[in-house]
Amino acid sequence: MKIEILYPELCNLFGDLANAEYLARSCEAELIRTSLSEKPHFIDNDIALVCLGGTTERGQLIARDALKPWLPELLKRADNGGLVLVTGNAVELFGEYIETDGGEKLPMLGVFRTHAKRDMMHRFNSLYLGEFENMKIVGFKSQFSFSYGETGEGLFKTIRGAALNKETSAEGLRRGGLLLTYLLGPLVILNPPFAKWLLGEMGVENPALAFEKEAFAVYETRLKEFSDPARGFEY
Repeated sequence: MKIEILYPELCNLFGDLANAEYLARSCEAELIRTSLSEKPHFIDNDIALVCLGGTTERGQLIARDALKPWLPELLKRADNGGLVLVTGNAVELFGEYIETDGGEKLPMLGVFRTHAKRDMMHRFNSLYLGEFENMKIVGFKSQFSFSYGETGEGLFKTIRGAALNKETSAEGLRRGGLLLTYLLGPLVILNPPFAKWLLGEMGVENPALAFEKEAFAVYETRLKEFSDPARGFEY
């Protein structure tokens, strides 16, 4: 079994690389790191999961250009059930455009009929609590932009915190096996039920996580904290 990280030299903010590393350790998968100059391995090889993490605003343009030639194959993979996990502001690569503070519209890949709007003078930091496939999701956000447009039901349904924007409960986007979320950092480590779901979708029978007991203990503590109505969410 193989897990591929796209552009780790660029798309590596907030510990996002740990998502792939933790899953690989949990199922003894081979971890493949594909640089900007390389042809993605998922084109010609059987890859159980492809991961793409957040980057800088300039990095978004570089990652967009690197991924664009391979987008049809990536979508074909996702539409046939292949898993692609996209986190942080990498979500915005798959919308129609990013609008800058100055009003410039930077074209993106156009997979979803959404667009992002930046406000570089105001970073939004927040905790997050949501739902997915009858499980609770906890996480963190730190971003200069929100996404708008035809978001659909999203990936996660928000319970507390901001979603794709502050006017919707839809957090993230989904198209088949293409899973996109603004949630940062080691999302998979923070959410062991979601990690086990991913492993199951990857074809792992009876998935068991690395440090599973400890991961669930921390998850339950954080879930209790995030569910407390007295807990502030934006910071």
